[in-house]
Amino acid sequence: MAGYDDAGGGKGYRAVDHGNAVEKMGGSLASALRASWLPKITNGWFFRAESFFSVARYVDEAALDVGDVPPNFLSYSHGEGFLRFFNERCQRQGIFIFDEPESALSPSRQIEFLKLLHRMNGTGHCQVIMATHSPVLMAYPNATLLRLSKYALEPVSLRDTDHYRLMREFCDDPKGFVEAAIED
Repeated sequence: MAGYDDAGGGKGYRAVDHGNAVEKMGGSLASALRASWLPKITNGWFFRAESFFSVARYVDEAALDVGDVPPNFLSYSHGEGFLRFFNERCQRQGIFIFDEPESALSPSRQIEFLKLLHRMNGTGHCQVIMATHSPVLMAYPNATLLRLSKYALEPVSLRDTDHYRLMREFCDDPKGFVEAAIED
């Protein structure tokens, strides 16, 4: 995946407890998908929510190994740690692959993440590929949304995503939605 470790990180990063950080099924999908881009950029970051703690510990240890002050992302709340990490690691030129970055982000923190995406986009030298369940993040202006079906990747509008429809139903009638959901 663009030369990044399967557990997440940047070029040359390897999570401390790598054996426990790699998802079992990701390799099957990775071998079926091929991407290319010009100019060839190898800087950036692959973020996996599942392995954030491993990568954050690795970054701290790597800083200590060279006598630097570790960023200590894990000393903050889960969402604050994610945002600090994104703000520090995602400001340079590169390709950034985010796998469910919203997993620790409240709706207001997702808005902060949108602002970061906007700053990244404004630089003109960042490309973002993101897998998300968040309608808030899917609504980023001019984003190309693709749905992975059993047949192919296909374009989809925000309003046609399952996640948007579910949230719309909830927002239209929270009480009725929850009552119907828990009766099933």
